[in-house]
Amino acid sequence: MRPAVVAASAALLVALSGCTWVHMAPGASAVRVIPAGAAPGGCEQRGEITVTVTNKVGFYERNPVRVREELETSARNEAPALQADTMQALSEPRDGEQRFAAYRCRR
Repeated sequence: MRPAVVAASAALLVALSGCTWVHMAPGASAVRVIPAGAAPGGCEQRGEITVTVTNKVGFYERNPVRVREELETSARNEAPALQADTMQALSEPRDGEQRFAAYRCRR
């Protein structure tokens, strides 16, 4: 009986590691992501966005690339509410959390 539980747990972890839990909201695909660094010229800062996603499932740490992608998607989902069309990471992801600056730029 015990090997079946271990096998089921392992299968669940493998399935969860490939899941994308954050999906792009309407309008978020138009939000541009720029590299970290100096604030972009000709843009008005609209605020900061802090987002959090699940980075661990039990003792299993999720793929850091997937976590980073989901953090960015979550921030892009929030940007339209601030009337922002551009965002820039203010920090590196840490424990499933990341901060972004939101800007409205004249394109």
